Amino acid sequence: MTGYDRITFDPQILGGRACIRGMRMSVSLIVNLVANGMSAGQIQAEYPALEPEDIRQALQYAAALTNEEIHPLTGHPS
Repeated sequence: MTGYDRITFDPQILGGRACIRGMRMSVSLIVNLVANGMSAGQIQAEYPALEPEDIRQALQYAAALTNEEIHPLTGHPS
C-alpha cells in the first residue's frame, strides 16, 4: 500500500504495529475511537499531537485493509 506517508511501522514502537508518524499512537486506537462514536475533533482534543490528516489517513488505511478478498477455492488472499 502506498500513499500513507503518516502511517509508520517500527519494530521498536508498539511491536511494529501501524502507528501515526512514529508516535506511540496506533492506527487501531484511532479506528476504535471513531468506531465507538468519537468525532475527529474529539479525538484531537483528547490527543493534541494528532493532526486532522493523521486521523484521515488512519481511517483510509483501515478501509484499504478491508478490501482483502479470500477466494473460497484457493483459500488465499488476492
